[in-house]
Amino acid sequence: MADERRKFDVSLVTPDGPAFEGEAEMLIVPGAAGEIGVLARHAPLVATLKAGSTRVHVGEGDVREYATGPGFFKVELDRALALVDDAVAAGDVDAERAQRQLDEARAELERAQRDEPDADRWQLEQRIRHAENQLAVAALPDRNVQPKVTAGRA
Repeated sequence: MADERRKFDVSLVTPDGPAFEGEAEMLIVPGAAGEIGVLARHAPLVATLKAGSTRVHVGEGDVREYATGPGFFKVELDRALALVDDAVAAGDVDAERAQRQLDEARAELERAQRDEPDADRWQLEQRIRHAENQLAVAALPDRNVQPKVTAGRA
């Protein structure tokens, strides 16, 4: 019982609905300034997320990885909510689709740089990162990364 980690509620939500809802021992999200690791009883937090890898540590070595797009993150009491524009489970990544998304986003970025040098390219850059991350997640299906956890209340 001493080894058992405390769990908290986690929701990973896209405009199409929840990608993950349930309890977890730890959650790692791609914060704008770096990865954010959260355990139960973490201090309240609001952050922006960039496209990257979101990992839900459900317990007993069960880690569910998602390639996620940009969004927002909130921790309050024993609940974490990640609102992202897309979330694809590692096992569900379609590498061909991700490669098409990557090629299309790169072409759009190139056009924007050529035709509108002052255009806001952040959204296009996030689409590129999201497609690249899907390809990376698809290439490494058995990733077991142990990231650093941010300071919170223990």
